[in-house]
Amino acid sequence: MDSERPSRPTFISFLLAQVGSHASKQFAKRLFSLGLAPPHAGILRRLAQSSGLSQRELATQLGMHASRLVAVVDELESLGLVVREGNADDRRSYSLRLTAKGAEVMGEVGKISKQHNEEICAALNPEERETLSSLLQRIADQQGLIRGVHPGYAALGRRAASSREDDDIKAKQPVDPD
Repeated sequence: MDSERPSRPTFISFLLAQVGSHASKQFAKRLFSLGLAPPHAGILRRLAQSSGLSQRELATQLGMHASRLVAVVDELESLGLVVREGNADDRRSYSLRLTAKGAEVMGEVGKISKQHNEEICAALNPEERETLSSLLQRIADQQGLIRGVHPGYAALGRRAASSREDDDIKAKQPVDPD
């Protein structure tokens, strides 16, 4: 029986991937009730923090190509959550801001995010949560990740060939040896 096998250490990188994948899927399910996907929530969050960003500035902050951001902003605009406004300093670019509806939806995203965090971290007490958060931030910083930005933005909107390459890479990644 597996339960009788001696316990071997589990790779931390595997546990991070396992919990991260699970957490991402659960968050996406929660956002679905608002008609949003996780990239929408992240963009709304950035605009709530810094209204008036140009599409190029927003793309830079998210670590993605500006042309890939256009389609996501189009979706948010069609939902009435974001508006593009002419930029007085540069008539070739647009400033992005949340609409009143976008701010309201962002409030709901915040509630969902807090509930999600509570459920994912339910096994930890407040001190353990703080320690885990601090340790994970150190790892993220050491890896050169942009604080507060999901690395998946870099892959948004890539062509199908690039997606197939990613699928090939994922298929070749090792699994937990346990």
